[in-house]
Amino acid sequence: MKKLFEIYKETMLSPKAILDKAIDKTIPKTDTTAYTKRNFSKIIDLVGEEAYSIFLKEQESAGKRAVRNYFEEIIPRNSSREDLIGIVSNNFKEFDRFFLSLAQSRKPRAGSTFESIIKQLFRKLNYPFAEQQVINGKPDFLMPNRENYDTNPMDCVIFTVKRTVRERWRQIVTEGTRGLGFFLATIDDSISDPQLKEMLKNRIYLVMSVHLKNRTPHYKKAVNVLSFEEFFRDHLDPAVRRWKNGGII
Repeated sequence: MKKLFEIYKETMLSPKAILDKAIDKTIPKTDTTAYTKRNFSKIIDLVGEEAYSIFLKEQESAGKRAVRNYFEEIIPRNSSREDLIGIVSNNFKEFDRFFLSLAQSRKPRAGSTFESIIKQLFRKLNYPFAEQQVINGKPDFLMPNRENYDTNPMDCVIFTVKRTVRERWRQIVTEGTRGLGFFLATIDDSISDPQLKEMLKNRIYLVMSVHLKNRTPHYKKAVNVLSFEEFFRDHLDPAVRRWKNGGII
């Protein structure tokens, strides 16, 4: 017999399906590329909030369906009230495993959602990238493509995503050593000023929503902390024009 969590996974929407629904609900199809680019910080926050709201609703619906389907299999027809109570209470361990599995599945989902939102919006803006390329590490996005990196790495933009940075940025320093620069998107509001200065020495730029940058005083002053809009205007868009002029894309 299938476990509760196995039944739940069969009916729960995939992270991509949830994100697609959130983007469709948040960004009108009439929005232009220019509008999305100018308002990227606002949009990424709204999409994230909407995706979480949709996830909670879908999780509840899928959970209810899973519980119903599970007990429909094991509860005999015409069971008494006492029988039902006994069957449910005897499945305590199954409930315990189910809710533990739910909690464990939410952690990687949270991290991948931030990356997936950025990926979907990059595609909406027609930015060229290759995903998860193995270079001196495995950044999330290699721009514009692997071929250009192999022939002219200094012409490339290396972009990765981490919700929280902590000390993990040190392990990814080598991923950007041959590129034009290393850009790390985050929603982390706890990076210290000394850490930012050390990142700058390693040519690492943090990219975040304009709201996060502006509400954190030492973020506002740091030259290597960029809003998404500044990243597009000062770094990515000039690179895209160069790639187009050179026939690379």
